[in-house]
Amino acid sequence: MSINSCCVPCEKPDLEDDRWMAIHKRFLQDCLEKDPEIVFIGDDILEGLVSTEMYRSFEDMHVLNFSIRGDFIENILWRIANGELEKVKPKIIVLNCGTNNTPTNTAEEISEGIMQCVEEIRKKRAGSFIILLTLLPRGHKPNPLREKIDTVNSIIQEKCHGLQKVQIIDISKGLVQNDGTISHHDLYDYLNLTNAASKKLFEPVLDVLNQILNENEKELLTPSE
Repeated sequence: MSINSCCVPCEKPDLEDDRWMAIHKRFLQDCLEKDPEIVFIGDDILEGLVSTEMYRSFEDMHVLNFSIRGDFIENILWRIANGELEKVKPKIIVLNCGTNNTPTNTAEEISEGIMQCVEEIRKKRAGSFIILLTLLPRGHKPNPLREKIDTVNSIIQEKCHGLQKVQIIDISKGLVQNDGTISHHDLYDYLNLTNAASKKLFEPVLDVLNQILNENEKELLTPSE
């Protein structure tokens, strides 16, 4: 039986600049110094969100962003296992990961890795709501990776059905045009979000986060459907 690399926590290989580990250590320090209501954890998409105007709306909600561009699922699992959720007690944890695994792993492997992230987050922070964001389509024109991403999103939707305090938000709506292409006005390099697209796709996320923070817990969220 082969081992799914997505489910084996591992550090990012050191490129002799110690950058990845330094960022991880900074996140650990943030845990000691700050008391966030929301934690973002992920890869390129959530890390890139920091540079957009949309992120200012999240900053007002006491957010820490533990996202690193280029991370694979297994790198995020390692960071979760090594302290990034230990000293904080956020009401909400927003997770987005898997896009960097799409060239090398199967849809089933990626889905399993994403769900392991959900499971490990739940072990660390049993009382937090988990918001799982779908993977974004990538590439200017239809391609095999997009098909794989669609499969991943379908699988995780099914696996999250009925899970308490877990909700999936589809942040990909409207990106693919009628002719199957993606505009550079939305994904400037056909992978990462523009400022305008960040606002369009993350406003629904902002609405859900506000709902969770502002309503009584019994009225907050139903299990994912």
